[in-house]
Amino acid sequence: MHAVVAEVWRGDFLESVHHGTVHAAGPRGRTVLSVGETDRPLYPRSANKPLQALGMLRAGLGLDGELLALACASHSGEAFHLDGVRRILRGAGLDPGALRCTPGLPLGEDALRAHLMSGGGPAPLTMNCSGKHAAMLATCVAAGWDTATYLDPRHPLQRALRETVEDLAGEKVAATGVDGCGAPLFALGYRGLARAFATLATSAPGTLEHRVARAMNRHPEYVGGTGRDVTRLMRALPGSVAKDGAEGVYALALPDGSSVALKIADGSRRARPVVMVAALRRLGVATDADETLAGLATVPVLGHGEPVGAVRAARALRA
Repeated sequence: MHAVVAEVWRGDFLESVHHGTVHAAGPRGRTVLSVGETDRPLYPRSANKPLQALGMLRAGLGLDGELLALACASHSGEAFHLDGVRRILRGAGLDPGALRCTPGLPLGEDALRAHLMSGGGPAPLTMNCSGKHAAMLATCVAAGWDTATYLDPRHPLQRALRETVEDLAGEKVAATGVDGCGAPLFALGYRGLARAFATLATSAPGTLEHRVARAMNRHPEYVGGTGRDVTRLMRALPGSVAKDGAEGVYALALPDGSSVALKIADGSRRARPVVMVAALRRLGVATDADETLAGLATVPVLGHGEPVGAVRAARALRA
């Protein structure tokens, strides 16, 4: 069963709770924190993207820097994100019409407002996974694979990405589904997901794994966007690799090999950073000493537009 991992306090009244599962391991993979159903697999959702990006590099993708970070992204749809997607496509001789991701609106509030005011609607380009899809298409061009069917699980691209995910996680994919963007989705165990992120974060300079980790940590605004907690988290933790995912998923690893994989059972986003910071504290990270981390440790609960309480980590994580 999932366990209570976050509490929602309105004043001094416990109003609600969030259940979830958290696995945190130290530098050598030793379990430091195990709460909830850590032996069951989960769909990592977009937390799989850094692993998939490595698979694309192994298959011949030539991206680096901010564009490689964008291949790992669930971007906010800001102008620099959309320009980056176009750059990836242009480099492969393609345009946004080649994207097969589900049409969507920008995730960022300001980007969404600007997009709607300009008369825009849902489009593959503005969907938060368009960076990954542009990189998938660029990989197909580099490898000489068909670009029209790149989302088919039997496509050589998707077979290569599955192999890479299994290699990094050190375990077989437990199930295959369809992600919200239309791409194949690979289920992993919590330990396997944490292990995969630790492999990226501890990789040696010059390796493809290090290329992914370096791109994400040096360009976190491309992985998330302005004000996003995943962007703030990586800026606060030099050398870290972090990725949020739909349905309350979060994964992170530090350059010493410490790692966290978690899921909020009800799919809520609001408890996700709170639980992550609590797990980091259990790993020995001085979260109170950093303004950003301290700010992510709770989420305000509002009454009449003003803070009247907070979402806080549950006792099981604070112990």
